[in-house]
Order: sequence, then structure tokens, then C-alpha cells
Amino acid sequence: MSAKLPSFLPPLITVLLWGGMFPVAAGVMKHIDPVHVTAIRFGFAGLGFLVLLAAVEGRSALRYEGRFGVAFLYGSLGFAGFNILGYAGLRHTTPQHASLIVAIVPGLTVLGRWRLTRVRPSNRLLGFVVLAFAGVALVVVGDDPAAALHGGAGDLLVLFGATMWARYTLSSGQDYPGWSPLRITALTTAAATITILVVTVVGDVSGLLSLPSRADLSTTAGGLAYVVVLGAFVAMIGWNAGIARLGSANAALFMNLVPVTTFTIEAFRGATPTVIELIGAAITLAALVGANATMRAAAPAPAPAPAPTTAARSAAEAA
Repeated sequence: MSAKLPSFLPPLITVLLWGGMFPVAAGVMKHIDPVHVTAIRFGFAGLGFLVLLAAVEGRSALRYEGRFGVAFLYGSLGFAGFNILGYAGLRHTTPQHASLIVAIVPGLTVLGRWRLTRVRPSNRLLGFVVLAFAGVALVVVGDDPAAALHGGAGDLLVLFGATMWARYTLSSGQDYPGWSPLRITALTTAAATITILVVTVVGDVSGLLSLPSRADLSTTAGGLAYVVVLGAFVAMIGWNAGIARLGSANAALFMNLVPVTTFTIEAFRGATPTVIELIGAAITLAALVGANATMRAAAPAPAPAPAPTTAARSAAEAA
């Protein structure tokens, strides 16, 4: 991605694409099951990531260097588990609810890191995490708890998927020292695609799933193109570029725009949010911003970076 572009533009484009993906994917789910959509998405996008990785970092970057096992395990959780459960949840909940639940992944990551390291987060950070969860609960329950219980299965599926993505996120930050974000994305996606394809084939052979018909594929062609090309491939390139330019903490702030984008799109489509939903969403987003600020303040100052090599400069410009 060109270095002449403003640093905020790549992550901004990414979150706008991700925010639009929830309504688009919900439409696709009416015709194709979550497993096949996930297989189509990462069958194509995963191959694209590998081609891009080889072009930017060379063929040697395609090697797992003894880390295939961890890439397979947590890649499967992140890409197979998160997407299949998330798409399944979209069949039983609204795009707005799904996007807001996914937005609390940073909070889930904080709790996951606490469990793994046994290091308790600060009271302030935990307070923001609890507040974010309370905001989501307010949106899900709304002013009709009985209706929330009736339709809560979809929200729970999305939450389980988001928890898997949080675990993948923790792995990405600690299990691949020396790897670029692009390399982590490409190789974990490739490993996860094995799981996705196995689940798809077993489902088809056993009769639990059925192959999408030509009519289904034709009807959803535009939506599938969005999910694969824009929602996966282009968005991840933009996200990696944003992390490289702004750092992960600053880039993470843009994730708060994902549910804002989804709510806005659905409002234009006639799904006006209730006052309680708006209040809950505002509480969640404010809490996430507060949590991000708390983590940034607690983070140690980075050491001065060494001068980049020619190869590193070329890779950054290509990204």
C-alpha cells in the first residue's frame, strides 16, 4: 500500500469494510450455510494471502519453521471457529448485535491473557471490560428480556466465536516471534483452511450439509465477492498496513467503528435502533476506548527501532 496515503486510511478502510460485512453476510446466510461460506471465503482468500506473502517476503516466508502445529490449532480456532460460529449466529440475530459482540474481542483478550499469565489486570482496566460487557448485554436484552432469551442463541454463537478469535489473537502476539503480520495471517489462514475443508467435506458426505446450488451461488455472487475479496483479502491487507504505520494499539481504536458502520448501514436499510440499543452501544464503545487508553498508558515505551534494511523497506512499501 502506497506510503503516500495518510496513515489512518488503511485501517479506516478496513473497519468500514468489516462493518459492512455483517449485513452482507447476513444476506448470504439466507441461501448458503455458514460452513460453505467459510470454505469459499478462505479457500480463495487464503490462497491470495499465500501469493501475496511470497511476492512481498519471498518463498522462504512460506515455511512454518516448526510452528505448523500452533498455527493449525489456533488458526483453526480463529478462522474456522470464529467464522463458522459467527455466521451461524447471524442466522439467529441481527447484524447490529453481531458486530457489537465482536467489538468486545479486546475485552475478551484481556481476560484470556489474565487466565494464561496469571497476571491480574488493573482494576481500572477490568472496570472498563465489565462496562463493555454490560453495554453489550443492554443491547442484547433491550426492553424485552423474554424476546432476548428467545433469540439469544444467535448472540451466544457469535460470542463463542469471538472468544475463539480472542484466543487466536493472543497466540498471534506471542507464538510467532520474528514473523510479520502478513506472514502470521497467511500461514495461519492456510493451516486453518485444512480444518475448514475437512469439516465441509465431512458435512457434505454425511448429509448434514448440502452443496450450494447454482441458483444459490448466482443469487449470492455479489455478497460472496464482498466477503472474500473485500471483507477478507483487502481488509486484512489494510489492517496489516495500519498496524505497521500506527502500531497495534492505535489501530485497535479503529475497531470501534465496526459496529458504528453496521448500525448506520442497517439504519439506512430501515432497521432503526431503539434508544436502549443506542445507549448500550455507546456504553460499550466508550468502555472500549477507555480500556485501550488504559492499556496504552500501562505499556512500556518502545525501544528505538534499528534502521530498516533494504529488504524491510521494500516489504513495507509493497504492503
